[in-house]
Amino acid sequence: MDRSNPSDNSIHDTVRVKLGMASGDPGVYVMKDVSGRVLYVGKARNLKKRLASYRKPEAALDIKTRVLMRKVADVETVVTRSEKEALILESNFIKRYRPRYNVNLKDDKRYPSLRLDTRQDYPKLTIVRKIQRDGAMYFGPFASAHAVRETLRFIDKTFKLRKCKRSEFRTRTRPCLHCQMQRCLAPCCMDVHKGDYADIVREVILFLNGRTPELIEKVRRDMEAAVAAREYEQAAALRDKMFALQKTLENQIAVNTDFKDRDVFGLAREENLALITLLTVRGGFLMGTRHFEFPDPMSTDGEVFSTFLRQYYEKAPDIPEEILLPMAMSDQALIVDWLIQLKGRRVRVLLPKRGEKAELLKMAVRNAAKAVTERSEALASELAVRDRLKQRLRLTRRPDRVECIDISNLQGSEPVASMVVFENGAPQKQSYRRYRVRTINGPDDYGAIAEILRRRFRQNASQRPYPDLLMIDGGKGQLNMGLAVLEEFGLSKRLDVIGIAKPDAAKGESVDKIFTPGRADPVLLGGERNLLLFLQRIRDEAHRVAITYHRKRRGKRSMASVLDRIQGIGKKRKEALLAHFGSIKKIRAATLEDLRGVPGMNRSAAEAVQRYFKNKAE
Repeated sequence: MDRSNPSDNSIHDTVRVKLGMASGDPGVYVMKDVSGRVLYVGKARNLKKRLASYRKPEAALDIKTRVLMRKVADVETVVTRSEKEALILESNFIKRYRPRYNVNLKDDKRYPSLRLDTRQDYPKLTIVRKIQRDGAMYFGPFASAHAVRETLRFIDKTFKLRKCKRSEFRTRTRPCLHCQMQRCLAPCCMDVHKGDYADIVREVILFLNGRTPELIEKVRRDMEAAVAAREYEQAAALRDKMFALQKTLENQIAVNTDFKDRDVFGLAREENLALITLLTVRGGFLMGTRHFEFPDPMSTDGEVFSTFLRQYYEKAPDIPEEILLPMAMSDQALIVDWLIQLKGRRVRVLLPKRGEKAELLKMAVRNAAKAVTERSEALASELAVRDRLKQRLRLTRRPDRVECIDISNLQGSEPVASMVVFENGAPQKQSYRRYRVRTINGPDDYGAIAEILRRRFRQNASQRPYPDLLMIDGGKGQLNMGLAVLEEFGLSKRLDVIGIAKPDAAKGESVDKIFTPGRADPVLLGGERNLLLFLQRIRDEAHRVAITYHRKRRGKRSMASVLDRIQGIGKKRKEALLAHFGSIKKIRAATLEDLRGVPGMNRSAAEAVQRYFKNKAE
């Protein structure tokens, strides 16, 4: 029996038997392929009834379910005490296994947000890409880095919060350039009353929460009070602030007359792609639009929303009082209870059919339909590039999964390597690997490539699938070394390999060269720019990761060498200081109390660190 064939009859029979053995209790079912990888996770109020739908003859199944069942080699069920427990367990399994055919909301690191820690006396706004439950306030995520920078620029000009880091805030003795440009109150070195600063922070929170009309009214009252008190300079400053806020309000789109907070969702599907559009409405104004796409979801529209809402609101900085959906969910009551528990106040999930709310839903659905069409066309274009690349380079398979190896060193010191992975033209950062070269001393790219490839292909293939195309940053020599290693592992026919080298300006070359096995001259793709750009993007990412890792290694070594000179600072204290502060500059600026607060440090060790840097400065 060929175990590599997922549609093998005996495997299918085993699955059918397991499906028929399920109990009638609520619970979760997990479908796996022949290698044990989880393909799909589902929940059910009655496992027996739900799994019976998968036991139908193949001809009676819809196309997507048919494709899934051909790959399923095993089914596991977990019985729970209630449907609510099944809901929670399903979410946990989806987060843990990231199944291909479930709705998986990707990490929002690429979407910037603004963070404000109001527990500090003089808080500042910072741009972050990961929202954490650390007691601070988060605003966003914003649609782009440009959008968040524009917002921050307006706040800097209008509200004048501090800009310096905490270490600078404690040690600064004179105002910075931001203060001179009238964009910071400089509480670091000027007498700014904490109550006045806190009032400004409250105004910033109103603005970022979309309460601009409310904020304008507050500023107007403050301005009138300043005029009554004959504080005309203060009144003029408040007038300018009010005009600036009114101008931003003109650029916002009013979509509701009741001025409520609500999230509005639309859904559109095309072939193997589902896309959810979110319209964020705050105070009756449309604050932003975001799109979330999911390839190959097996779920119905209602199930898509059920899974998506649980993943989205678990990490969302706030939950509005109303959520508008275009269709009902079978477990809607459970989802609403969960949202209320999360928010601590009433949350309503509505399916409006008429009026302003229905018009908002139509807007969200239209935006989703437009976005899914554009994305489908882009995916088709990307697929055409990979098909053409296969033809142009005479590859044995289409390069849907590409791995690229790059070596980085400085005159042979601290050699490191990176391996980046692209699937369907998109980077898979969770699959990236960074290596320290262990067996090579000096500048020897060939030896380093051989070591890294041996370490990579010693891994279990089921844990890390083979690429369709392996790229090596280098010329003919690097390519031949890569081919030799693949021959050692018996993989020379299993995957395609190419080398990509930069042009030699001394020879008058201007286009990157692509080296392929069995061909003496490089392939030049200058005439097909889109193919070359596809490969260059992957190579440049590998180069970026390798360079970043190499700089980090060199930086750590230089930091460690400085701390090694301080009496009383051994290996453990050195590691603790670097882990706590992150840089020599921050260690140098730290107070005695800050140094003593590091695990493993005492007063004498902290004084030794301060004394060393003071003597060095003198």
